[in-house]
Amino acid sequence: MTTPVIRTAAKAIVVHDGRILLQRATWDGRECYFLPGGGQHPGEALADTVRREVEEETGLDVRVERMLWLREYIGAHHGGDPADHRIEAVFACTPLSDPHQLGGHAADDLQTGLEWVPLDKAPSLNLLPHTLRQPIANLATGHPETAYLGDVA
Repeated sequence: MTTPVIRTAAKAIVVHDGRILLQRATWDGRECYFLPGGGQHPGEALADTVRREVEEETGLDVRVERMLWLREYIGAHHGGDPADHRIEAVFACTPLSDPHQLGGHAADDLQTGLEWVPLDKAPSLNLLPHTLRQPIANLATGHPETAYLGDVA
């Protein structure tokens, strides 16, 4: 049995003109979307993680505004790998560089593109994890819920 290791990560909600920046990807043979972001390095603050990851994956410089959500995923609770335990902090971010000049130098392996998507379209997308679809759509109202989302797939 593999010893569980908790992986911490930071994800970005980058909004511009009522649209959210998403990574388009192919996963398990299906088109899907992910938030930009990724794993935290030892000694790195989560806000620095999200800034670095967004720049690497999208080419954008962002200002980290605040944490919106904290999500856990414990694989054993969802029929996944028992050693998979992730904690993701999701931050609201504002673009500092030109939001129309996209193209990071270190895209994720699954990433096939980047797309600005209207916030209210999030529930209809194959956005992973699915738990984030409605909270993202709620951002369009200007009253996002700030919360611990729990151990969700």
